Amino acid sequence: MNNGGFEPNIGDRDTLTYQLACDLRHICARNAEWLDQVIPCYDGFPIEEKRQKIANALKSSYEGMPGRLKDVLDALEGRKTKAPEESEPSEQAALPEQMPEMPADKKLPKLIRLLTRNTPNQYKAAVAHAVFPPLGTHLKEVSFEYTDYVPHEATLMNCLMAHTGAGKGCIDEPIKHIMADIKERDKENTRREEEWKRDCQKKGANKDKQVRPEGLVIQEIDPDMTKPALVTRMDEAEGHFVYVKLNEIDLFEQLKGQTGKQHFQLMCLAFDPGAEFGQTRVGTQSVTARPKCRFNWNACTTIQKGRRFFNKVLTDGPISRINFCTIPEMEIGAEQPIGRVDCPQAFKLAKKLQEECAEFARLSQDETYWNLSHRAIVIAWLKACVLYVANGNQWEKTIEDFIRWSLQYDMWCKMQFFGADIEAANRDSERYSSRGPRNLLELLPDEFTIEDALQVRVKQGMGGDKKKCSHMIHQWVYRKYVSQITDHSFIKSGKYIKH
Repeated sequence: MNNGGFEPNIGDRDTLTYQLACDLRHICARNAEWLDQVIPCYDGFPIEEKRQKIANALKSSYEGMPGRLKDVLDALEGRKTKAPEESEPSEQAALPEQMPEMPADKKLPKLIRLLTRNTPNQYKAAVAHAVFPPLGTHLKEVSFEYTDYVPHEATLMNCLMAHTGAGKGCIDEPIKHIMADIKERDKENTRREEEWKRDCQKKGANKDKQVRPEGLVIQEIDPDMTKPALVTRMDEAEGHFVYVKLNEIDLFEQLKGQTGKQHFQLMCLAFDPGAEFGQTRVGTQSVTARPKCRFNWNACTTIQKGRRFFNKVLTDGPISRINFCTIPEMEIGAEQPIGRVDCPQAFKLAKKLQEECAEFARLSQDETYWNLSHRAIVIAWLKACVLYVANGNQWEKTIEDFIRWSLQYDMWCKMQFFGADIEAANRDSERYSSRGPRNLLELLPDEFTIEDALQVRVKQGMGGDKKKCSHMIHQWVYRKYVSQITDHSFIKSGKYIKH
């Protein structure tokens, strides 16, 4: 078997063998002997270890079949795939195509290459995303102009969702190293604050007690924060971001407030340019302030808990504002300049990414993908700007390649974990689709009719609305994806013809 024309690294052989076994078990009747025959035993990899990986794959709880493999089997057997409305609900959706492959180390931006150099391959993608909130926390009053000419600061929030025991702690050490200088600066101000508290306790209600010291900039805050504490930290940050790392995302519930959704509102405010977060109280001892909401964070959770945590706000905005990452199911064995930064390459890249996502949305007709892509592009663009600043305001091709992968990966996670639920919420239906967005044009023959397109839409769970189907084809003709032959037939442009 040819593995893309290369022999895997020593550290990758066990992972690749396990993944191959997971993918191929569906067409090998879950037979260990057949899998042993078709899966290669790479040089220096003991046959006993290879067979153990196969055995572990056969025990794996994940039953999804890779999308492309299922399509091939359906075609070979002449079977008709059930429409999503007829599909049985499943606990875990099948993968929407394949997870985007991370660029090779030599093609990564210097900073990402440095931060992931000691990270095992199966964790690199998660780490490469998780480092951006702490990196952005180092930027003070630095803004970047987006394609709509609205200035954004490096507002970055990351949630790692992975199976229990997947190794979510892989992001801890990189984050710890990135935040080390801030943590060291925080120590002195934390000491000053503690001294002031002790003095207040000694003097009680005495009018001679000291006022709160100035300059108490403390950026890294405790996970068990209350709203008054968070407002105080933001108010005293002097233009800096405050940052927190949560080992479990449900620790955010400390901030949910009387409405039960205040923590989700905070996530939205933290992303939106110029938004304020605070409270007004009449008590002289209460916190009254409305500072600019500069709040970056990292959080971890299992996939099940993460989906449950966001279940009530699927269409309310938090999900689209957060950068998601995951770990594939497998065995576990200097101050930056202040002011406006102009990065024309990042601006140009954002424009290209907008058009690419728009093109995929037009071809897939997936409204959920389209809606989620808007802020995902902003997140990707902000990452590009952070890397540009960290690289001494120098642009490199590796940054563009990395950011394009980062966007695809983020969208893969969003669609994998929340896509079907958001679609169901939008349609006010309990239907659960097991597919992610598909390029509808790729599912059609090179020459097709309106009826062919209608049938594809039905199979993809989009219903049999002829008016919507005609609008879709009209849009494709306008965009030159297809050309019209007759009133009812069309042919794909050269870019989309199957070779």
